[in-house]
Amino acid sequence: MTGKIWNDIISKLPDPHFLQTYEWGQVKAKYGWVPNYAIWTADGKFTISQTADNWSLDTDNYVAAALILKRTAFRCFSIFYAPKGPLMDWANESLRKRVLDDLQSFAKKQGAIFLKLDPDVVLGRGVPASVDEVTENSGQVVMSDLKRRGWVDSSDQIQFRNTVMVDLSASEEDILMRMKQKTRYNVRLAEKKGVTVRVGTQEDLPALYKMYAETSVRDGFVIRNEEYYMTVWKLFMSAAISGQPSAVPLIAEVDGEAVAAIFLFMFAGRGYYVYGMSRDKHREKMPTYLLQWAAMKHAKANGCLIYDLWGAPDVFDESDSMWGVYRFKEGLGGEVVRTLGAYDFAPSKFWYSMYADVMPRVLNFMRSRGKEKTKQGLSEE
Repeated sequence: MTGKIWNDIISKLPDPHFLQTYEWGQVKAKYGWVPNYAIWTADGKFTISQTADNWSLDTDNYVAAALILKRTAFRCFSIFYAPKGPLMDWANESLRKRVLDDLQSFAKKQGAIFLKLDPDVVLGRGVPASVDEVTENSGQVVMSDLKRRGWVDSSDQIQFRNTVMVDLSASEEDILMRMKQKTRYNVRLAEKKGVTVRVGTQEDLPALYKMYAETSVRDGFVIRNEEYYMTVWKLFMSAAISGQPSAVPLIAEVDGEAVAAIFLFMFAGRGYYVYGMSRDKHREKMPTYLLQWAAMKHAKANGCLIYDLWGAPDVFDESDSMWGVYRFKEGLGGEVVRTLGAYDFAPSKFWYSMYADVMPRVLNFMRSRGKEKTKQGLSEE
């Protein structure tokens, strides 16, 4: 099966992520990116290929890997991005030096404007300045090393820098008891009020996109067009084979009517809450709480030990736009995990500065236009 060897390789490395899978590379390939698959072996070899299955089955020989996406910018230049990669033991100083040396050399040879990476290197756990805060010294060392090498903290953070993780290794009863009392009450209230949750199919996807569009307009965030989400959802739903990445839509219903839904992604022992959507109707019955509990149980039943709630504030107070969402996630009994975020290596400071100056204006225009298109699409139905 195409991509299986690559997924097998990365699943055995530290902190494997679904954004590093073959399937994610195929999604991005449909939208202007070229996937490159980079491998580092224990015997000192570095190989990069645009073919995902160009590797042996001796997966124990691999010590690092990265899906690196390439896109053309300004017609003759390229940008590179390794989402949630590279995957490796970042605390291993000699391996880190080797991988970063190779990546910097690769970026220079390719004439890249920049190479962006945002691996799950943990800087700390718990809310900053709280009694639960813990600093991860190994992560601080990595951050210092990147800065010493000339990498810069990116002004364009594609993924969330921070998130909330729920430990699924305990029993269902213990997971439920770790939730805040109000959250646990709302889970049970939803059940009492007749909310049910079912696993969706591909036939549900058009209706789910419409609900997602309604949610984006109501809550003021930008989404892509329907074709993009259909590509993501169908590709990961069809990849639901043991050991490979998968996605499952979970739909909350009241009297057979869909009122909320989430997409649960799973890969290599971790579940992810990636897309959430809801209607105003029946919100008082707390369907979103029951959905999260259903997602945790489903992920646990499918071998996941961690449930990633996908995003937490950069600043942990009411000034942050994610504060309301975080308060909801906080009640689910997880732990705040603060990671490195995105860092850029720019061989040419001039072109990097040009790109950083122009692209925010382009993106703001595209986001504004995207919001209007979403509103228009809903009004035409």
